[in-house]
Amino acid sequence: MAPAFGTSGLRGLVSDLTDELVRDYVRAFLTTVTVTAVYVGRDLRESSPRISQAVISAVREAGLIAVDCRAVPTPALACASLQNQAAAIMVTGSHIPADRNGLKFYTPLGEITKRDEATINAALGAVFVADDGRVEAAEVLGSFAKRYVDAFGANALKGLRVGVYQHSSVARDLLVDVIAQLGAIAVPLGRSENFVPVDTEAVDPDTRQLLAQWCQDHELDAIVSTDGDADRPMVADATGQVIAGDVLGVLTALDLGAEAVVTPINANSMVEKVGFAEVRFTRIGSPYVIAGMDEYRGRQVVGFEPNGGFLLGFDAYGGATKALPTRDCMLPILAPLCMAARRGVKIAELVAELPQIFTAADRLKDIPTPQSKAFT
Repeated sequence: MAPAFGTSGLRGLVSDLTDELVRDYVRAFLTTVTVTAVYVGRDLRESSPRISQAVISAVREAGLIAVDCRAVPTPALACASLQNQAAAIMVTGSHIPADRNGLKFYTPLGEITKRDEATINAALGAVFVADDGRVEAAEVLGSFAKRYVDAFGANALKGLRVGVYQHSSVARDLLVDVIAQLGAIAVPLGRSENFVPVDTEAVDPDTRQLLAQWCQDHELDAIVSTDGDADRPMVADATGQVIAGDVLGVLTALDLGAEAVVTPINANSMVEKVGFAEVRFTRIGSPYVIAGMDEYRGRQVVGFEPNGGFLLGFDAYGGATKALPTRDCMLPILAPLCMAARRGVKIAELVAELPQIFTAADRLKDIPTPQSKAFT
């Protein structure tokens, strides 16, 4: 199965993501942007450092500055590239197994669109001969953490005990740091040196049982986590019950005072019943959500997906939190927790106040792409 674009980025087997193929896709992407620098990040998969070096090599071949951000969350990388009017490439397979990996591309305006994907595919085979670019290093985690501490305040979670399921998330230390800076006691849990493909949209029964046990053993008010590249959140209440990503999305949108919400057609229809001025449903995939948000440019628009990834389309919290129109894990983790803390209630009580429309999600593994496409 050759690497191909899916709902968010290029993905394929590690064995198929050769250095030459990676460089080819990077060269093709660079024909679509006019920039002087490209920020490059990666997740914690074993294959990611090698693929990241292939990306950096291709950027230098194009005569551009490659800014090596090392292991960082995808939204932190995107945020840094937006702030610096640079392109960005994240080496990650998100939540899929460790024998797979991929690339996510960002222009200075944010995540690429489906139209951009078609342009990249058409440009495969592009050749650059400049090779006079430089490799620089960048530290992006500090400013990304500050983004949320400034938004919610140093005591926003004071008095809470919050578990952080670290596994192999690229945000595992960042989450502990931010939770602590917001005043809570952060309890690190389940750190793994091997890659763990956590799917926040279809949390397996063993993990759910583990979350419940941790809540009991450590007397936690909540447990938080992310997928591998930290663009999807996972939040469990004080009993270990996982809160669905689209429910987190609704709570976050309410906390932000959003006017318009854009979300895929498979999201919980409860979003239509909580008082947003406009709700628009799209096809499944963050590029479609971004395209839908563009139609509400200039308004307080947000987007979210059932996997929990949240897209912010305006400057929020008095301008402290700038727009970030790509999937983010931090905002839908922190906004509901801080909302509950302000009101002096448990996060499960916030969920119970919403219209009770229930959904369920799971996944089928290793389905050949031609067969799965027959259902789209």
